[in-house]
Amino acid sequence: MLTLSYQGQTQVPVEVEGITPDVVRALSVAEIERLPIYHGNRQVTLGDFFQVSGDAGDERIEWLGDLKGVHWIGTKMKSGRMDIRGSAGRHVGSEMSGGELHVEGDVSDWAGGEMHGGLLQIRGSAGHLVGAAYRGSARGMTKGTILVHGSAGNEIGHTMRRGLIVVGGESGDLAGFNMRAGTVLLGGATGIRHGAGMRRGTIGFFESRPQMLPSFHKACRYRPEFLGLLLRQIAQLGFPIPEAWRDGAYELYSGDLIEGGRGEILVRV
Repeated sequence: MLTLSYQGQTQVPVEVEGITPDVVRALSVAEIERLPIYHGNRQVTLGDFFQVSGDAGDERIEWLGDLKGVHWIGTKMKSGRMDIRGSAGRHVGSEMSGGELHVEGDVSDWAGGEMHGGLLQIRGSAGHLVGAAYRGSARGMTKGTILVHGSAGNEIGHTMRRGLIVVGGESGDLAGFNMRAGTVLLGGATGIRHGAGMRRGTIGFFESRPQMLPSFHKACRYRPEFLGLLLRQIAQLGFPIPEAWRDGAYELYSGDLIEGGRGEILVRV
């Protein structure tokens, strides 16, 4: 396993895009230390800010230290596993297409932004725009799984087309905004205007009853079998799932009717 210990003492952001298991697996420690990263708008080397040790051949990387000012960890990751032993900055796991990225603390905005595959598990909380499309982009998350054990901010799953996002704690406004497909499951108290502009996909609420937009129509109350199966799979990944979520009844709302009404919102009753 390769260990990267952060040694920086700076308020200027450090960006480590491109430091992933598939990139470094065949490199020596000296070669890894010379890989380019950014300190603000200035290009530096990884060794300027990180103590590098271990062996990258098994495609495992461990990140240590106070990484709140370190951004783009795991961006475009394709394989292997990375563990962040604490909190990290923006864009953690963005555009990743494979492998596993586990965070023991909190992360900032754009976690899993435009994700294409793999598993991103955050045992703390996340900022805004989890799994979302970048501004001006026509496509957000297209595949993969994001599990946030704590809370998350606004616009979860903005313009997502496929994949799964689960937030165990509180969440902000506009979950599933402009959603094209996929699944967003929210465990705690939540904000407003969820599902606005959604065409397809599923948004589930387990512990709150959000105010529905007038462009959603109440269809029925039932026990969705697919949800129980999905929640069991999520529990196998180490995410705590209360039994009531699996076995409870749900109200189904169809919408957004402005976009054809093929999306669904499930609210546990």
